[in-house]
Amino acid sequence: MSEEIQNPEANGAAEQTQPQFAIQRIYTKDVSFETPASPAVFQKEWQPEIKLDLDTRSTQLAEGTYEVILALTVTAKLDEEVAFLCEVQQAGIFSVANMPEPQLAHTLGSFCPNTLFPYARETVASLVSRGTFPQLNLAPVNFDALFASYVQKRAAEAGEQQQADA
Repeated sequence: MSEEIQNPEANGAAEQTQPQFAIQRIYTKDVSFETPASPAVFQKEWQPEIKLDLDTRSTQLAEGTYEVILALTVTAKLDEEVAFLCEVQQAGIFSVANMPEPQLAHTLGSFCPNTLFPYARETVASLVSRGTFPQLNLAPVNFDALFASYVQKRAAEAGEQQQADA
């Protein structure tokens, strides 16, 4: 027969050292929709060139609390003329604790933007629809790959800087 001995203090200590993550709030920080070529653009056949630009940034608000902003700019051009320009800044406030720096950087640079993207995509789709343009569904974005590319680029730049300083 075996006995289980539980130590509640040890269990509490183990929980405190585990990485913790929580979403406090998700909100639209800024939004803009422009149709500079209207109403003439509505008379043309709709075969636009769509360009998507993404940017993310994070700011520490307090110990363990971060604001992450995902900025999307969608530009639709028709015959080299801007049909519409849609800009959305989707933001979130996230609580993070007991996370080592590399994991924290990945969380803020990839996981949080991935969490925000569906909200930003829905806002873009709604704005485009309200502008009376055909439905626009943005494809999913691989934020892990974008973050890995960013880390590689930063490492290469740091290596070049060290060589220049030598």
